[in-house]
Amino acid sequence: MAHLYDLMLMLDPNAPEGRGEQIIGDVRAMIEASGTLVGEHDWGVRKIAYEIRHRPDAHYELFQFEAGNELLERLNHTLKITDGVLRFRIIRLKPGSPPPPTPRPPEPRTREREPRGSERVAARAAADAG
Repeated sequence: MAHLYDLMLMLDPNAPEGRGEQIIGDVRAMIEASGTLVGEHDWGVRKIAYEIRHRPDAHYELFQFEAGNELLERLNHTLKITDGVLRFRIIRLKPGSPPPPTPRPPEPRTREREPRGSERVAARAAADAG
């Protein structure tokens, strides 16, 4: 029996040109070959909570699909050994689950961060001036 699943892919944004599109195309083809693709959402490149393999950002791609165990095992195996995949997670959805939220837009980069330590120097200068 097929169930509904979410597959969240976190791809390396610094992978060679075209690698991310190739991985996404391969995953889409695998799902369509032995499952049913319900939805695909490109959430773009976003900052991640902690670095994975020295990468501060990841390209997020969400697939929603219906599949049986055979496809899940194939996806699991393939994604574990695929270069360019930082992390992935497959989650079984309960019937009646709401659609995925649209992601918040990435925070605009205001100004470049000053080198570490400069805020202490500025605070010390302000304290000495007072």
